[in-house]
Amino acid sequence: MRLGFAGGGTDVSPYCDFFGGSVLNATIDRYVYATVADLDHRSVAFDIIEKNIHAEYDLAADRPFDGVLDLHKAVYNRIVTDFLGNQPRAIRLSSMSESPPGSGLGSSSALVVAMVQAMVEFFSIPLGEYEVAQLAYQIERVDLGLAGGKQDQYAAAFGGVNFIEFHQDGTTLVNQLKIKQRVVSELEASLVLYFTGVSRSSADIVKQQMNNVLRKDNDSIDAMHQLKQESVAMKRHLLRGDLQGFARTMQASWQAKKRMAVEISNPLIAHLENVARRAGALACKVSGAGGGGFMFFFVDPDDRIKLVEALASEKGQVSGCHLTTEGASAWRL
Repeated sequence: MRLGFAGGGTDVSPYCDFFGGSVLNATIDRYVYATVADLDHRSVAFDIIEKNIHAEYDLAADRPFDGVLDLHKAVYNRIVTDFLGNQPRAIRLSSMSESPPGSGLGSSSALVVAMVQAMVEFFSIPLGEYEVAQLAYQIERVDLGLAGGKQDQYAAAFGGVNFIEFHQDGTTLVNQLKIKQRVVSELEASLVLYFTGVSRSSADIVKQQMNNVLRKDNDSIDAMHQLKQESVAMKRHLLRGDLQGFARTMQASWQAKKRMAVEISNPLIAHLENVARRAGALACKVSGAGGGGFMFFFVDPDDRIKLVEALASEKGQVSGCHLTTEGASAWRL
């Protein structure tokens, strides 16, 4: 999964189609897992292990998108159609996630990427990171019609700290940043994650952003322009090891993000901002579309314990995180 540091929202159509977008994100040590196995009878089975959700269908039966295991069905359908000659295969496709949907960490897209990567390995399909990410994007945004952007699929497929550009012609370029280890270590010591306990659907917020662009809402569009500029500035700060500049840009990015749609912030988020500020946080941001899920805070490491204690007195969950360098991987047993 990933933290979106800057530029989130500029990867969503139609903004990126009109103006081009860019984001800076980083994968963290929270994971989604998928497994594929043959079945010895003519059916296909899907499971979400941590929720004990199971569904099984005869190979010849329809698998309607009905709100139950739709991501699993859509991945299976696309693989069968595009790579197996439209010949269904009797398999079990299972998943497990370390964070719930609506967490703001890109968990749904990471799940799709994990399932695609597992299927690619299982059926020996020759796809690289760009192809896996693009296929995952097509499954979510086209096949299922789920509103959202493009950054999460590419973050999950590539891993690491990435500056990702979304061009007006529909192409995507992933620039993997080589951050000095001392800078990564200081950044990890400065970041505190907080799960608000509120899992929200990002679709409504994303649709507000999309409509604001289509309506030519100048304030919203100007905010997105600013977010794009700040993703470039944040990239420069990280490469130079200027974490104070990183914090200033992170806070400015959050202020701009709140102008994109009215539901991005709310009284709970504003309250947590105030609690964190009083405890020494230099910057804060909601990860993902907003409205709930995970927030993350930048704090001087000397003030970290004070911030953790203040947030722990609220009703959510406090944790740290480590940045990771590897993208989606698959192996055989």
